[in-house]
Amino acid sequence: MRQSSVLLVGLAIAGVVAPLSGLYPLFLMKCLAFALFAAAFNFFTGYVGLLSIGHAAFFGMGAYVTGHAAKIWGFPTELALATSLGAGAVLGLVIGGMAIRRQGIYFAMITLAMAQMIYFFCVQAPFTGAEDGLQRIPRGTLLGVFDLGNDMALYGVVLVLALAAVWALQRIMEAPFGHVLLAIRDNEARAISLGYDVKSYKLAAFVLSAAVAGLAGGLKALTLGLASLPDVHWTQSGAVILMCLLGGLGTPLGPIIGAILVVTLEGKLASMGAVQIGPLAIDFSTKVPIVIGLIFMCCVLLFRKGIVGEFIAAVERQSAQRRNGRPA
Repeated sequence: MRQSSVLLVGLAIAGVVAPLSGLYPLFLMKCLAFALFAAAFNFFTGYVGLLSIGHAAFFGMGAYVTGHAAKIWGFPTELALATSLGAGAVLGLVIGGMAIRRQGIYFAMITLAMAQMIYFFCVQAPFTGAEDGLQRIPRGTLLGVFDLGNDMALYGVVLVLALAAVWALQRIMEAPFGHVLLAIRDNEARAISLGYDVKSYKLAAFVLSAAVAGLAGGLKALTLGLASLPDVHWTQSGAVILMCLLGGLGTPLGPIIGAILVVTLEGKLASMGAVQIGPLAIDFSTKVPIVIGLIFMCCVLLFRKGIVGEFIAAVERQSAQRRNGRPA
């Protein structure tokens, strides 16, 4: 079986079992939205090798566009989500068209600068609700039949869309287009010498990544009924980088695992409140970024390739030792 098929089947089974195990659908939908966001980021940074610090622009704008389309324009849910996909792609084409001409830290800084411009636009634009954001975004109905006000019904839609998008990204990486992206990441000069239009491949990958990130933002907006400034702030870009590095950048499953871990940690720490440790009382609900940052530092020091990356490396070492006739 192809790796994309294995990934799809495994995630589908986990997605079906998760709500049956007692987990809240709202929490699961938030995990799926951020897992899709991380997978979109990984598709570009993990497989092309260029660090983007501006992916929050696509995520946040996707949330705003979906919220506005559903609440103000009265679009059906499926069309509102399609607008998030289109908004991410258009924005990715504009930002990518300017940033893709540079490499390394220069590329990262351009994406950050452009994302901050989008943030300040959202602060002042009338349709975003400024600091209040877009609230009470209606979920609507699917195809005019299925009421998505029911959490389980919406969970089914979010699960199917997230699985389809993750499968599509992985399937692209298995196609010749994906092999060219890996060649560009590993040795760009050789890819150019073979006649590939490297800039066009990078731009296409950036637009695809931005489109899926926009869809993730749209799913998040429908799930929580809210699109706000934190969605488009640079800290959201930092969060998705953390998710991918924690799970394993450049691996199909790593970003998904990392996103679920970060979302779970945020929820658990925020609900802990004040904890008495000897004479000290520490309020973990106000120190979530600090705790997650410490966990991230430990993972970077101990698991340089991320959780999934280190697991894959360990399996490969075991296989190599068996082939060489040495005991594991």
